[in-house]
Amino acid sequence: MSKVNLEEFAGGALQEKFDDAMEKVLTNLMDPNTPWKNKRKISIEVTFEQTEDRNDTAVNVSVVAKLAPVKPIATRMAIGKDLKSGKVFAEEYGSQIKGQMTLDDYGKQQTVIGEDVVDTETGEVVDNVVDLRAKQA
Repeated sequence: MSKVNLEEFAGGALQEKFDDAMEKVLTNLMDPNTPWKNKRKISIEVTFEQTEDRNDTAVNVSVVAKLAPVKPIATRMAIGKDLKSGKVFAEEYGSQIKGQMTLDDYGKQQTVIGEDVVDTETGEVVDNVVDLRAKQA
């Protein structure tokens, strides 16, 4: 029986296909959007199909990487019916109430540090701020 050097098999194509599959597996392992616990797998399949004379065979080589699926992305949609037109609608919304404004809507982000309200972009203490937080008795 003759030995086959897998690095040189099919003109080096087997090694090349394995290297590509390995890169896909490693990329999938490092992807934070995939489950960490799922196993990944590389399968190499060599198929032989011979002629009736048994003196020639066609050899097909395939390399398949089984990867972890990307986690689904969750969102929420409000659904309803327009009372004037009668048409149904769906509108995606995030973590806030529809129409509610955030500090980002004003173009500046602010945070409270001690007694001061600070513009996080510039580090400047902001004047004319009314503290509406409840006070401890």
